[in-house]
Amino acid sequence: MEQRAGGLTEDWLSVWIGLAVFVLAFGVLAGFDVLGWVVTTAVWTDASKALAPLSKSYARIGGIGALVATYVALVVVLGAGAAALGANVKRFALGFTAVFWISYLCWIAGSWANFAVTTPAEMQKFGIGWSLKLTNEGGFIIALLVGLAIGNFLPGFAAWMKEAVRPEWYIKTAIVILGGFLGLIAAEKLSLATSLMFRGLAAIIEAYLIYWAVVYFVARKWFGFSREWAAPLASGISICGVSAAIATGSAIRARPVVPIMVASLVVIFAVVELLILPFAARAFLAHEPMVAGAWMGLAVKTDGAAVASGGITEALILSAAAAEGVNYAKGWILGTTTTVKIFIDIFIGIWAFILAWIWTTRIEVREGDRARVGEIWLRFPKFILGYLVTFAIILVLGVGAEPQFFAKLRAAMSEANSFRGIFFVMTFFTIGVMTDFRRLWEEGIGRLAAVYLLCLFGFVIWVGLAISFLFFAGVKPPLAS
Repeated sequence: MEQRAGGLTEDWLSVWIGLAVFVLAFGVLAGFDVLGWVVTTAVWTDASKALAPLSKSYARIGGIGALVATYVALVVVLGAGAAALGANVKRFALGFTAVFWISYLCWIAGSWANFAVTTPAEMQKFGIGWSLKLTNEGGFIIALLVGLAIGNFLPGFAAWMKEAVRPEWYIKTAIVILGGFLGLIAAEKLSLATSLMFRGLAAIIEAYLIYWAVVYFVARKWFGFSREWAAPLASGISICGVSAAIATGSAIRARPVVPIMVASLVVIFAVVELLILPFAARAFLAHEPMVAGAWMGLAVKTDGAAVASGGITEALILSAAAAEGVNYAKGWILGTTTTVKIFIDIFIGIWAFILAWIWTTRIEVREGDRARVGEIWLRFPKFILGYLVTFAIILVLGVGAEPQFFAKLRAAMSEANSFRGIFFVMTFFTIGVMTDFRRLWEEGIGRLAAVYLLCLFGFVIWVGLAISFLFFAGVKPPLAS
């Protein structure tokens, strides 16, 4: 991530923007509906009824008015953030306009009843004879496919939007907001939430110890890569994709081209996983929902793709369970994915420091050149702080709260969570836009891709599945009240 004046990064901006949404949502507790104008999309057969403002207090502005208000608010806030990062504000605003409207149209399309309806009762309600049963989060998949089409067949348009194609910024902001929502559901079932956290921590330690060493060995011994290439490749495949590859490349002082190439590979394979693994989870893990959630966190690389895949997996599995008459509470599968991924991210800074220490003391020894403990903080993903703050505040307020106050908390987090959904769909779309398969192949990425393909589909996915079963088998989400 590029550092800007004053030390500001997308990472820190995601914290401040996410916290701003979180704080404004608290207006509900004081009787002020500050964010009720944000747009929501309902399942529809009549497109004119798809959109509405979240709160009835703003019903007078209508669905289109709510959509325009949401766009204006986001372009102003994110445009100010882009200016703080030193970006070209005009180009960002124009690019973001395309990103927002295309992304949201994809979400509307995904909310069509024939795509989204999940149960026979709902099919009867909407008067339809078939449905793909994707829930309205099927719009995320449509956004990804549209983004891929633009990135690979309309490169000029993709380049024109480039200033606003920032999936890591969007997903990190969404994760900060998500912390409050997950804190709310954790407050309802505190003992289960605590158990999931400990299981998630144990699972990712296993993943670090197994994944990284095996990928490094394969890259070095089977494919003959140098240490400079093997270490970032091992981190990118085994830990957390883009962030880990960049942190590792910096820690071992690799040439800039190395983490860039690895990060490009990570994005490509994350898209592939995103299109395959959630549907595999629905087919084979519908009766082990927490295993499925943990699997997404351990197997899918990059924060955006991992958390997004957890959202899709939850939607698909809840749909399959509902068809059998089992109504699980929302948020627990996605929460498992996010918990596992958050723990993985926490260790990026520590792992980068360990590698830097090894390189400066054992591999590339230079007089007076040693890794500094302060690098742990420099490498630490700051958006995690925002996630922990929102999660902890809602957890503390929600545990043991009176029903009336808890209902207000739920309403507040519902408003914040609407923004989380919008950031999610923009993440899917922009991941697709930045994935240009042809350009990456022309850059000679084939041999790196062979390592990635072998390791990811040869053992990372399957070890992740085994670890998920080891720690989460038999654990079920609570039933919806």
